Amino acid sequence: MIGKTYTTMLGGKELSIETGKLAKLVSGSVTVRYGDTVLLVTAQASDSQSKLDFLPLTVEFEERHYAVGKIPGSFHRREGRPGEKAILSARITDRQIRPLFPKGYRHETQVIITVLSADGQNAPDVLGPIGASAALSISDIPWAGPTACVRVGQIDGQYVINPTAEQLTRSRMDLVVAGTRDAVMMVEAGAQTVSEEELVGAIEFAHKEMQGIITLIEQMRAEVGHEKFNFLEELDLAKDYVPELTEKAKAGGLRDALLTKGKKERSTKTKGLRDSIIAGYVPDPEAEGAAELTTALKNAYAKVEKQELRRLILEDNLRADGRDSKTVRPIWIEARPLPRAHGSAIFTRGETQVLGITTLGTERDEILIDDLTEETGDKFLLHYNFPPYSTGEVKRMGGQSRREVGHGNLAKRAIRAVLPSFEEFPYVIRVVGEVLESNGSSSMATVCSGTLSLMDAGVPIKAPVAGVAMGLVMEGENYRVLTDILGMEDALGDMDFKVCGTAEGVTALQMDIKIGGITPQIMREALAQAREGRLHILGKMAEVLAAPRPELSPTAPRIVSMKINPELIGKVIGPGGKQVRELEAMGAQVTIEEDGTIRIFSADAASAEAVKAKIEAVTREAKVGDEFDGTVVKTAAFGAFVNLFAGQDGMLHISQISEERIQNVEDALKVGDKLRVKIVNIDDRGKIDLIRPELEGKVAPRTPRTGGGDRGPRRDDRGRDDRGPRRDDRSRDDRGERADRPPRDREQVQWRSAEPPFPDRVPPAPAAPKEGGEE
Repeated sequence: MIGKTYTTMLGGKELSIETGKLAKLVSGSVTVRYGDTVLLVTAQASDSQSKLDFLPLTVEFEERHYAVGKIPGSFHRREGRPGEKAILSARITDRQIRPLFPKGYRHETQVIITVLSADGQNAPDVLGPIGASAALSISDIPWAGPTACVRVGQIDGQYVINPTAEQLTRSRMDLVVAGTRDAVMMVEAGAQTVSEEELVGAIEFAHKEMQGIITLIEQMRAEVGHEKFNFLEELDLAKDYVPELTEKAKAGGLRDALLTKGKKERSTKTKGLRDSIIAGYVPDPEAEGAAELTTALKNAYAKVEKQELRRLILEDNLRADGRDSKTVRPIWIEARPLPRAHGSAIFTRGETQVLGITTLGTERDEILIDDLTEETGDKFLLHYNFPPYSTGEVKRMGGQSRREVGHGNLAKRAIRAVLPSFEEFPYVIRVVGEVLESNGSSSMATVCSGTLSLMDAGVPIKAPVAGVAMGLVMEGENYRVLTDILGMEDALGDMDFKVCGTAEGVTALQMDIKIGGITPQIMREALAQAREGRLHILGKMAEVLAAPRPELSPTAPRIVSMKINPELIGKVIGPGGKQVRELEAMGAQVTIEEDGTIRIFSADAASAEAVKAKIEAVTREAKVGDEFDGTVVKTAAFGAFVNLFAGQDGMLHISQISEERIQNVEDALKVGDKLRVKIVNIDDRGKIDLIRPELEGKVAPRTPRTGGGDRGPRRDDRGRDDRGPRRDDRSRDDRGERADRPPRDREQVQWRSAEPPFPDRVPPAPAAPKEGGEE
């Protein structure tokens, strides 16, 4: 039998990992199946060591549309660049496996996750990390796994492992957790404002549930795993210089240099100290071997800096800018700095500054999501831009980086939890975070500036959201949690833990660990400290904007919503869309839904109201009891036809025109006359009977007409035709008979030109015409 399959139960369903069947030429290859979702995951390393000074690891997440029985919608009908969801899925795997490669390992390593089948209920994003862990564990690539990854939801107060897509719609949280046997390594979450304790409980639950997966992969490694290859660890020429450089740096004032406020000033002082020390070792930079020695000394000095900074934090509770571990950097905020944007705000925290901008649009502006799920639209967009000038650097500018996608998604999840529903606020919302300065926590500043710009635009969010990035420095059992970390604290520390939320609870978080993992106790402490920092930031935000502005921004477009009878949608659209084009020519966009909901979008409120009035006129329906100022458009012997509104007339019977009996309608009303009328009856064919309101109760009510076929005359209560005069110039009486000859009944008409077919039947004598009319 080809291949070997390993199985375990996860969340009440079978998880299987198969190896030895597909892609056998690669170092590590597995197939992961959960429900009808199937992934192929491969891991391969290059034969030679790279000269790069960092780990050259790449993780690719490949979505194949055949996995859901679809042909790609692109022009070439094949998959193109990975979409946002694929990038985020790849980042989940990367963040889980990267910390466990050995120090000094520099072989180019590639993990490729290919979705072969997707059932639409069991998400492939958390299966990819499981497959990567298994593939790396059985390969010959040096790696300190295994790890596992699961998703946790919370439904009706209960935690659920790997909830289905349907269950996630009812869940209060969407939490992804990765970890080793002993510790948690990565957390990613979006939530509907849950407490810190609920999150810790969910993380502990996830870590417990993933133990079966780790046991399974350990069994695979023991049975089919390859021996790990030896890699040539870089010769660390710097380590021999570290003790001596440490003494020289301390004597030269390294402590004071590290505690200098200001990123540029601090960098200038530390580099100046470094260069002066190195000059003592390399008097001639052009001499043979000088370049190699200079590089080694710079690496050694970097280690000295890192050690001293970590010592200051752990022993003296002092950080690079002089703060203690719990202090947030100074904050200043400006609302509405951009005069034409719908909403805008600048949020500055220390040397991190983000300009947040909100733009409001119509349903036509929603983004179409075409991945392995059903095609859907997203009415909330958040884009995070990180230009090179924000860090004072010069770099090539291209498309959106994976980092920008990841940071933007975190901010988006944080803010989405407080947005009003589309029914409450029928706008597509786009928030952009332009990072202008960056010295740590720019994604969290994007959350703050984005929230402020939404409130500035007048978007009725449920509560303000703020974010803060937490750090960790840990040596053995000694550790310290840091609030609002700097860029260098992120680089030299052991954890980057971003927490976003309102005053009531957490809406999103993201945690990455550079060490083997952290305990629940450290996580609880970090979350509690993050809450203190978040409340402080929210207080600063409230000093500028405590709540959304009561009115929509004057530059924001207006959306007017209305509802019509769905049967009248065709009248709004018109033949070939003529009517709706005329409406949009009035300066508005019109969207029509099947249930009769119409939304009118215009930059000018007056134009929107004008379009609404036009639609109301086109779709107006008459109701019994409604009163109108009508216009007589036609008179007849039996009454007058009165136009109530565009396309709708009613009949005012002669008996309902005046309190006194009249013989001729035109004695009282003429075409063009204006009068107030009221609807007293609408028959089943939609024909309307009117009365003059002031005569109600003073004249005998007319018996309502009953319906009939679409053809033939309408009859009053005495069976008489009230359609009006025939279309010739010969006058007829109120019964419709020719006035210039005696009336005839049907039998007379039948027998007028022949002998009676039955001698015993004699035609009745014609009735003498009555004087005048009865009505």
